[in-house]
Amino acid sequence: MIPRYSRPEMERIWSDDRKFELWLKVEVAAVQAWGVEGVAPAADVAKVVANAKVDVAAVNRYIEETHHDVTAFLRSVAESLGPESRWVHYGLTSNDVWDTATCLQMVESLDLITAGVVRLREVIARQALKHKDTVCIGRTHGVHAEPTTFGMKLAVWVEELRRQEERLALARKQIAVGQMSGPVGTHASVPPSVEEYACAALGLEVAKVTTQIIQRDRHAFYVEVLAGVGASLEKFATEIRGLQRTDILEAEEPFDEGAQTGSSSMPHKRNPELCERVCGIARTLRGYAVTGLENVALWHERDISHSSAERIILPDACGLLDYALHIFTGVMDGLVVYPERMLRNLERTQGLIYSSKVLNALLESGMTREAAYNIVKRNSMTAWREERPLRALLDADPEVGQRLTAQQLDAIFDPQAFLTWVDHTFRRIGLLGPASPTTQKPAKEVAR
Repeated sequence: MIPRYSRPEMERIWSDDRKFELWLKVEVAAVQAWGVEGVAPAADVAKVVANAKVDVAAVNRYIEETHHDVTAFLRSVAESLGPESRWVHYGLTSNDVWDTATCLQMVESLDLITAGVVRLREVIARQALKHKDTVCIGRTHGVHAEPTTFGMKLAVWVEELRRQEERLALARKQIAVGQMSGPVGTHASVPPSVEEYACAALGLEVAKVTTQIIQRDRHAFYVEVLAGVGASLEKFATEIRGLQRTDILEAEEPFDEGAQTGSSSMPHKRNPELCERVCGIARTLRGYAVTGLENVALWHERDISHSSAERIILPDACGLLDYALHIFTGVMDGLVVYPERMLRNLERTQGLIYSSKVLNALLESGMTREAAYNIVKRNSMTAWREERPLRALLDADPEVGQRLTAQQLDAIFDPQAFLTWVDHTFRRIGLLGPASPTTQKPAKEVAR
């Protein structure tokens, strides 16, 4: 079964302890930069680096008095120092510290999330290879279309997660920035050289131009990317939910028959509750993305209407996506697949799924598209309405008999005729080795 979710790393990133640790890290980097500038004496800088500490409990007490978290934080830090404390926060404004430290938190969270996406992709890739040749029906509009393989379904997911990894990398690049530009971003109280030194020490790029805050289009994009990964998870989970329906039952999420229950009143139930949970989380993430976009437009050089929202959406979005990745990775790792049921479902429509191959064969025989389409459609509708095998109807149709032999129809009514290029697709996305000229035959050749 899926291990219980436990992610102390993510919880710690968004804890008060880590937040104030990072605030202190930013402040110390700025003090070191002032030392390089020759403003702060080297002895004072050394004392700050060696001794500056923050007491989180004290900060929370002081917030009750000051109603301002940064001044409460600075008071706690000052208590760990002597006169050298005057260089802590020198020239800075609150958001120089807050925004820079928040970006560090967002980077740390994104690294965990990216690792989770990679793990999920690897699990899905393993299942895709395992079921590369597991034939099943493909559905469009929820209706049987043509044969595919279960591995092909999963191969699509593998490539989609790779694209999400690229987006996560871009989001990381755009949020891995810091600022120390003073009250309205003009560097009037802190020169760009201090900002550049401190950001480099923190492993961040400098936000090249700011107001009093780092602009929130960066944060909005970050949350949009998280929501985008959530949307992919919802897409995958919705497919599993559909395949777990009783009338389909081609795959289902893992279920502990010994202890797990699906319903308080119906003991037989095995519900896709994990996949449904993932879908609910994805909806929440999309809501957070909307809030992130609402935070982009602020008054003039800043207001703090974004602040209360970010205190909710940033830790929640990161934690929820991390949780959803954990759940769905477990689902895919323990996924139950029913190949025999897939084959039975494949034949439920009396061979109608081969209609396109019949159409193409008639076209290749020299028949016009309109005439060929009408012949196949007429027989298909009879097969559908009367539940008679399409192949038998075609065998009895003189117009078809004049054009196609029994051997040609045998080849057409073989699901493998649709799957000639499956290996080629797997090679395209790197799940199989390089293509060999002798390993693939054109689909037209196989159908004959």
